[in-house]
Amino acid sequence: MDDRHLPWLALNLALWDNLKLLQKALSRFPSPVEALHAPDAELFPLGFDADRAARLRSPALMERAHKEFDRLQKKGYSLVTFGDTEYPADLKEIFDPPCVLYVQGRAEVLQGPAVAIVGTRKPSPYGRAVAERLAEDLASRGVAVVSGLAVGIDSAAHWGALKGGRTVAVLGSGLDNIYPRVNRKLVDKLAERGAALSEFPLDTDPFAANFPRRNRIISGLARAVVVVEAAERSGSLITAGFALDQGREVMAVPGNVTSDMSRGSNGLIKKGAKLVESWEDVAEELGSPLRETLLAQKEGETRPLPLMTDSEAAVYHWLKPDELTHIDELVEKGSLSASELLVLLLNLEIKGLVRQSPGMNYQRRI
Repeated sequence: MDDRHLPWLALNLALWDNLKLLQKALSRFPSPVEALHAPDAELFPLGFDADRAARLRSPALMERAHKEFDRLQKKGYSLVTFGDTEYPADLKEIFDPPCVLYVQGRAEVLQGPAVAIVGTRKPSPYGRAVAERLAEDLASRGVAVVSGLAVGIDSAAHWGALKGGRTVAVLGSGLDNIYPRVNRKLVDKLAERGAALSEFPLDTDPFAANFPRRNRIISGLARAVVVVEAAERSGSLITAGFALDQGREVMAVPGNVTSDMSRGSNGLIKKGAKLVESWEDVAEELGSPLRETLLAQKEGETRPLPLMTDSEAAVYHWLKPDELTHIDELVEKGSLSASELLVLLLNLEIKGLVRQSPGMNYQRRI
């Protein structure tokens, strides 16, 4: 970062809460410097009132921009502006690209191909397993997985991608106000190999209106959006809508027809979205040469499991990837006691093969 970023930062600080005005200013003036010094006669026709116009020219605005800039540097964050060559090419193509991106982690990840995986905050074990596996499969082949950091499918996609490669989290709040708070450790982890980003100033609260705005960035960064479990009225469907408007591919994983959490994703398939059962289904819809590069990795590939003892292998094969199994059911399957099973299950968790859910329920990861 350098001082050339300050006008972009100042313009975003002044207008971040009114995306329409921000886009009008960017369209009307060749540079943020000109927008910040524009007279009322040029701002009022764009919809600025006297208050907003005065805010742009206020010395206090530049002072605030300097303070924000200093905080970014001290925390090791980076700032990517619309005027930078490093600005993501796919995102630059959308109707209303963000003026700036605050980035924690590796900004270069934003340059490569990406696929978004989104879905409900209350997934079934099946939905969670599919999202995690799909994300891992794509990430291990060099495709960054983009999602929104929410609990549920988003988090499963981020964690899955981290097992195979890189992931990008798009926030609906500022980088210094992570939401949900439970995912603070996830942000730190994904920033080691991927990135967390936001268009909002550092301390911005997770206002409800921020999340639809966030969703347009999720789809804008990606070549395709895959919906895994979504209700009929779901933020994931908003992301899918943005994707269609932006000319991206929209896909969905089929779900249980009796589940409310599958009505939205199954509805997308009814309307023509590509049905996804595996990473190959996603790859087939991506443009050349990415499609051919990904599918070439399919031939003869195997996924070796970590080494297990005979007892661990038996427990592993008793579990299912798409539903939970209570420990009492495992006790009934063999001659092991609950305490012996707990030791084996803990070993399998450490090896990344099993996930524990509340209530002593377990699920196979791979």
